[in-house]
Amino acid sequence: MIISASRRTDIPNYYAQWFLKRLQQKYVLVRNPLNRQQVARVELGPEVVDCIVFWTKNPEPLMAYLSSLRDYCYYFHFTLNPYEKDIEPNVPPLTKRVETFKRLAAILGASRVVWRYDPILFNEKYTEEFHLYSFAFLAEQLKDSTEKCVISFLNFYNKISANVKALGIKPPEAGQKCSLAVNLLQIARGYGLQLESCAENLELSAWGLGRAKCIDAELIARIGGYSLQVGKDKNQRPECGCVESIDIGAYNICLNGCKYCYANYSPASVRRNVQDYCVSSPLLCSRILPADSVYRREVKSLKKTQLTLFPEKFPENG
Repeated sequence: MIISASRRTDIPNYYAQWFLKRLQQKYVLVRNPLNRQQVARVELGPEVVDCIVFWTKNPEPLMAYLSSLRDYCYYFHFTLNPYEKDIEPNVPPLTKRVETFKRLAAILGASRVVWRYDPILFNEKYTEEFHLYSFAFLAEQLKDSTEKCVISFLNFYNKISANVKALGIKPPEAGQKCSLAVNLLQIARGYGLQLESCAENLELSAWGLGRAKCIDAELIARIGGYSLQVGKDKNQRPECGCVESIDIGAYNICLNGCKYCYANYSPASVRRNVQDYCVSSPLLCSRILPADSVYRREVKSLKKTQLTLFPEKFPENG
């Protein structure tokens, strides 16, 4: 089983202590976002967890406790964008995040920290020229701390329409996605970085733009030393290359406040839901109610029986 922590919220930044408590107790409860009275109990022991994939804009609150993960294979998706407070109001300053990225990579190794430059959006302030300059600056800063960068373009979900309108964000012009992606690819190559696109219908394979697998069985095999018998995640968009995982996060609790975020309905709902945060609760920002039905989700290790690779050596404190 692969654990995703989490596409729905920034667990390393805001809920690191809760996550560590869940590992200590070796299980978590996850509320079904489509049927909220249905709650799954998911075991978290290292004998069934093949990898943990973290998604974050600031892993620093978790970094002091990486030794607690010594029995697990894991890696990070670290979103590092150049936007200002009008787009990402609650993330640390850019220089601080760059420094944190470098420190995390120094601990874990460049292969275990994936740089995400996403979502790419356009308005009068954040132009194509802005992205070319900013991407080149960040690539130069991170060239020794990661092996690849994943890009995607903003999806115009209905729930973010008010923010999009207020910020003057517009869909890319015809061909703008491809032209920018090709230019970013050339910049990435100049710094020895691989560039991949996440869930984008961009036919640029001839240029060398890869299609991202953010939950990546090949990377897990490389860092863990074992292959997994795992298929494509059918719950994601058709363009998504991810393999199956179980997400243990929750919607409407991320405090980053990003204006493009699809995982929060409104600031008011986030403020209301985070009031239920309890480090010792098996449910993230929630509690079991009388009408809830709790069931044990069947999970198992997906490792193939025969080891096929030599794992990258995990650092002593990682």
